[in-house]
Amino acid sequence: MQVHRSTATAVVLAAVSLSLAACGPGKGPAGGGGMGGGPANVGVVIARVEPVSLTTELSGRTSAVLVSEVRPQVSGIIKARLFQEGGSVRAGQPLYQIDPASYQAAYNSAAAGLAQAQAAYSAARLKAERYRTLVESGAVSRQDNDDVQAAGQQAAANVAAQKAAVDAARINLNYTRVLAPISGRIGKSSVTPGALVTAGQANALATVQDLSKIYVDLTQSSAELLKLQRDMASGQIGRSGSAQVTLKLEDGSTYPLTGKLEFADVTVDPTTGSVGLRATFANPNGVLLPGMYVRAVLSAGTASNGMLIPQAAVARDPKGAASVMVVGAKGVAEPRPISVSQTVGPNWLVTGGLKPGDQVIVEGLQMVRPGAPVKAAVMTAQR
Repeated sequence: MQVHRSTATAVVLAAVSLSLAACGPGKGPAGGGGMGGGPANVGVVIARVEPVSLTTELSGRTSAVLVSEVRPQVSGIIKARLFQEGGSVRAGQPLYQIDPASYQAAYNSAAAGLAQAQAAYSAARLKAERYRTLVESGAVSRQDNDDVQAAGQQAAANVAAQKAAVDAARINLNYTRVLAPISGRIGKSSVTPGALVTAGQANALATVQDLSKIYVDLTQSSAELLKLQRDMASGQIGRSGSAQVTLKLEDGSTYPLTGKLEFADVTVDPTTGSVGLRATFANPNGVLLPGMYVRAVLSAGTASNGMLIPQAAVARDPKGAASVMVVGAKGVAEPRPISVSQTVGPNWLVTGGLKPGDQVIVEGLQMVRPGAPVKAAVMTAQR
């Protein structure tokens, strides 16, 4: 056992000796540039001032521009459903047929009453004309003539009343054919043939939605809105010349058509501290459906003196303060605290701490330390 241990120890010592000899005097670890082996190679971007278009991404829900719930105007039994559920309907298209028998009878009765009233009016009118002639010759008394003239006027009024009754009966008869109030897509039917419906009932028979255009209702915090207004008032941000809105769908894809911001609400929701916004999007292919969760990208203005640096160049301390490493005047790495306001694509928008021409280290940060010499190569910043 002792012999084996001595042999193993000798082998280990020999390996260590060979390793030290291979290193030789004056040689360091491979790939240690900048850690005592000369300036480290780093990639930098040159800070510059330029106009920057600022955007805000807000979450929201879609809703139909027009929504109409179909309800019966008269009571009766549904005889037929005249549409395909989920299909397209046009305004005025029949959707349901309510049994018209009782309403047809009421219309016929009103029409008969009108005919009777018209006949009575004809007789009263002729008699009134005769009495008007006879009273002038003294053949009838003025009292009799007045009574006949009043009877004629009463007959005329009765005709007008019967015409109104006929119109009402015709309207109720027409209401037995339930029509689509708007054009659009219709959902499922809540009733089937044979069901009893009542005039003005709470439950809709079906719902028609116009999906040719879609509303996107968004919310923005009132604090963000106030900050944007202050920045615009101070001139830090210029007003956007476009009210176009880009939409991101639930699956991460971008909706191919741009929308238009219609209005911002004038009241702040006290429970959430947010302000409502509404945008409108054309929906010719029916891709957008009511109730979808989406994210909208809105133009918030333009920072005329904006400065962008890649997000990879920014480090944060435990308190959240941002800083970058820059190449100093003597070619050494120097830490620089900065202020940033928001991300713009792959970059941070810098609001303080840098000046135009500063060389900000983006690549090779792991190879440098404050005060160490660096060899900078200018990179193209991604916008």
